[in-house]
Amino acid sequence: MIETSHPADPTDPIERVLQNADSHSGVHRFGPAQALQDDATAEGGDFDGGQWDREDRAALRRVVGLSTELEDVTEVEYRQLRLENVVLVGVHPQGATEDAENSLRELAALAETAGAVVLDGVLQRRPHPDPATYVGRGKAEELRDIVAAVGADTVIADTELAPSQRRALEDVVKVKVIDRTTVILDIFSQHAKSREGKAQVELAQLEYLLPRLRGWGDSMSRQAGGQVGAGGAGMGSRGPGETKIELDRRRIRTKMALLRRQIKDYAPAREAKRAERKRNTIPSVAIAGYTNAGKSSLLNRITHAGVLVENALFATLDATVRRVEAEDGRIYTLADTVGFVRNLPHQLVEAFRSTLEEVGDADIIVHVVDAAHPDPAGQIQTVRDVLGEIGARDIPEMVVFNKADLVDDDTRLVLRGLEPRAHFASSRTGEGIADLRTAIEAALPLPAVEIRAVVPYDRGDLIAAVHETGHVVSLEHGPDGSQLHAFVGERLAARLAPFLAA
Repeated sequence: MIETSHPADPTDPIERVLQNADSHSGVHRFGPAQALQDDATAEGGDFDGGQWDREDRAALRRVVGLSTELEDVTEVEYRQLRLENVVLVGVHPQGATEDAENSLRELAALAETAGAVVLDGVLQRRPHPDPATYVGRGKAEELRDIVAAVGADTVIADTELAPSQRRALEDVVKVKVIDRTTVILDIFSQHAKSREGKAQVELAQLEYLLPRLRGWGDSMSRQAGGQVGAGGAGMGSRGPGETKIELDRRRIRTKMALLRRQIKDYAPAREAKRAERKRNTIPSVAIAGYTNAGKSSLLNRITHAGVLVENALFATLDATVRRVEAEDGRIYTLADTVGFVRNLPHQLVEAFRSTLEEVGDADIIVHVVDAAHPDPAGQIQTVRDVLGEIGARDIPEMVVFNKADLVDDDTRLVLRGLEPRAHFASSRTGEGIADLRTAIEAALPLPAVEIRAVVPYDRGDLIAAVHETGHVVSLEHGPDGSQLHAFVGERLAARLAPFLAA
């Protein structure tokens, strides 16, 4: 998160977003974006491992300054890497200026993560978005002038536009217009690594694309059908009259059905692993939270997992599950999951439902919040809304304010007011990590069966199994064997049944 106390850096792409309100026009430009952490505080530590994935992801980056016109044949292979110059636009009702500015700052960070340069951003105050051009005809013309003045080639709307709104706004501003959902889908397509992740992203993209297909002129027609005199093309053209756009829709639906089958085929392996953990009464803890809140860093700090950590939105798409040993010897799993964001596209929630099952089936949810974010309450509410969508609202939740090293005592008091029982931690400095681990382990559910047994000394394997998968209340050594009081799972209880104390 970029701290407002830092001086603005004119070379920072996000800082190029202009300021100063124009109250007379109804359109005003917003201040510095606050959606990515300052580079000075974003570096990872020894707990993040080699980070080869991050180096691989950064091996091909878009470059600034290449011409859109090909002046030399050697420029061909680089042209596709040219950074897009974008202008952001949003609409908000009276009294919602601060929320709208935070949302637009977040959109700026999304655009940066997708590989664009944010040149300007404008907000219009009006009760409802214009059904035709989103910002209204007059403001659309003002937006066209801004786009021409700064040399932008793309406009990004801070909402999900209807197909008709996007086309109408493109007709006015004369450059490509996309919406927030398109940017998020683009980031997901860049960051997906596993086969399942790629399939989920492609499914979400096709679901978004299907109602937005468009065609022009003759390309709409494939088989004319009918008689020559009735407007048909005669022999060789008669048939079902399927247009090209209908053909495209059919091919997309076929592809979507194939992707759904593929994603469904990945489920048994995950379900088998979860079923095995449940049979062995291994508790599961899921790390959930807003994107770029530091979930992967927290997982690395607790488990030394070495998973990818990057100062970018949606750096993690594939769930990572790691085995952790508690202080009392019990084993539990800690799962890192995809982050959430405000106005998360419904297509992504549906497509990633299989990945989010790790959250829905967890015994405890560690809800990570960015303590340095300007709107932590909004982050918390967004995450809880998504948790409700996937049926995880009733799972015990433990709120953790991460990046505590970036906030002062006054801010901590405000955050404490939001969540009185929350924990403060810093993945970068290690502050509060030990207390957080203790709290997680104390909250782990106890196995279902309470047993009191005298285990012979030659059955040390049973004592070891209780230490690993159960919870030992007391263990004393007597003349006949080890006197054990513990909570264990049903399978282990059956193995201990012959030694139960009278």
